[in-house]
Amino acid sequence: MRMTVLTLCALVCLEGAAKAEIATYYGQEFAGRRTASGEKFNPSAMTAAHRTLPFGTRVRVTNSRNGRSIIVRINDRGPFVKGRAIDLSSGAARAIGMASTADVRIEVIR
Repeated sequence: MRMTVLTLCALVCLEGAAKAEIATYYGQEFAGRRTASGEKFNPSAMTAAHRTLPFGTRVRVTNSRNGRSIIVRINDRGPFVKGRAIDLSSGAARAIGMASTADVRIEVIR
């Protein structure tokens, strides 16, 4: 119960507040493998991995360099590299013009 309340509070506090973060992506090498949510990873899907946001959370990710943005659904856990906030599918990264890592703005939609 306490964890549910904390998670809900975190979502309410974060919703609508964009933060500058570092994004990376992962792709073909993980195609077909199960994500932490149990679904199969599709590199072309508009999905992402985040360490704490609940599965199913929708997040707007905007590339700070070119202003392009997409909405992704959290379906996996990661990234597990210090300083990185979100791992996008390769399709999502391509959609915002990401080459490898990128400075992005992350906004929780819901």
